[in-house]
Amino acid sequence: MLNQPQIELGIVLYPGVQMATVFGLTDLFGIAGRFDGAAADPDRLPLRISHWQLGETDQAAKRVHDSHPDACGEPSVLILPPSLEEPISAEAARPYLDWLRQHHQAGVRLASICAGAFLLGETGLLAGRTATTHWLYVERFMARFPDVRLNADQLIIDADDIITAGGLMAWTDLGLRLVDRYLGAKAMIDTAQMLVIDPPGRQQRYYSAFSPRLNHGDSAILAVQQWLQETAAGETALAELAQRAGLEERTFLRRFRKATGMTTTDYCQRLRVGRARELLQTSRLPIERVAWEVGYADPGAFRKVFTRVVGLTPGAYRRRFGTEPGTAR
Repeated sequence: MLNQPQIELGIVLYPGVQMATVFGLTDLFGIAGRFDGAAADPDRLPLRISHWQLGETDQAAKRVHDSHPDACGEPSVLILPPSLEEPISAEAARPYLDWLRQHHQAGVRLASICAGAFLLGETGLLAGRTATTHWLYVERFMARFPDVRLNADQLIIDADDIITAGGLMAWTDLGLRLVDRYLGAKAMIDTAQMLVIDPPGRQQRYYSAFSPRLNHGDSAILAVQQWLQETAAGETALAELAQRAGLEERTFLRRFRKATGMTTTDYCQRLRVGRARELLQTSRLPIERVAWEVGYADPGAFRKVFTRVVGLTPGAYRRRFGTEPGTAR
């Protein structure tokens, strides 16, 4: 039998890291190891789970927890968990960068969760690639890493050598994704059933609220945004919007897109969908009535827009997130 585990899943303990995720992943991988057939197969190498932290004096990364301390070898993957504090600063990230880049170059897979993407972004390895992070961090991430294609609608973006996961609890999805990759689908399903969590397949946009950009400095566009918010985007005619901004229509469209990052149509649709989500969660109104309440005379058009923005049909959204008796799953 070889003298080292076949797979080592390493978790990086950087400053401010969320320990709940560290321990949660450790337990998830420990449970998965029971389902991979190693106990029944003496030639099957066990799963190794480690925690990595910089030394206080030499700033070298070392294992501070190791499920198989007598083993040797390098990790198969290094995971950057979320942080409950502000995303790590460029200065605080600096001691980790060469270490992470060297491991990636040597074939170690890198994975981030939520704000862990900021540490991964500092390595430069996301430049020109698509990644995700928590939907609350979208503007900060884009400002800090403009060369990264951010897609916060997705809960997980898997590029094989680099995997990014979105929100705080996306560690469960990432953990199961790694179990599937390293131990197989059966171990992944068994682990999900043991923990009573959904197998991978969710999308972050099921959960994210529309958070319009308001700090752009264009007072004319901001006034229109405030009016749309107050009226729930009940009036969306271009002529009316341009008049309220005091601008010619073509100028208004150009400045609106520059300020908000989207067209007036998409902006108003997202405001209406946000209101529809509230009604679907908290009321038992029929879908057709919800559509009417948020400004859609055609329920079919409403369903199409809602599904495009949220990733679920209105009915599926209500079954999953409804809080009124008879609406929640």
